[in-house]
Amino acid sequence: MRCPFCGNVDTQVKDSRPAEDHVAIRRRRFCPACGGRFTTYERVQLRDLVVIKTNGRREDFDRDKLERSIRIALQKRPVEPERMDQMISGIVRRLESMGETDIPSGTIGEIVMESLARIDTVAYVRFASVYKNFQAADDFDKFVSELRPPSPSEE
Repeated sequence: MRCPFCGNVDTQVKDSRPAEDHVAIRRRRFCPACGGRFTTYERVQLRDLVVIKTNGRREDFDRDKLERSIRIALQKRPVEPERMDQMISGIVRRLESMGETDIPSGTIGEIVMESLARIDTVAYVRFASVYKNFQAADDFDKFVSELRPPSPSEE
């Protein structure tokens, strides 16, 4: 593994342990050339996924990009980091087990929204506001009103 600090390719593993509910291996590494220490994660990857964007462009699936968007949605919410990691791993496993290598971005967005809805409704609305490109407060109001159960007077 190449050292991110000096570029040396001869780094040493100092510690390995399971991480993220045993779906990854966390390795602490040391670079003898510069003395730098860093962490790497090793995960099983069933297949290389390609995301088909709405404009038809194709790009490699990036787990880190998925994780960043979910972290933003869950920012300052009472959700344990382990729960978030489990959710992200579950989404990736679900995508990999779909049997397709080309996955439309809309499919990924819907799966993320479904997962967030089960964990935290505020994060769900935050993510949906970006995913569905809300333009005005009315968009939020309409979306949130669909989340609320009908009141007894409306039935």
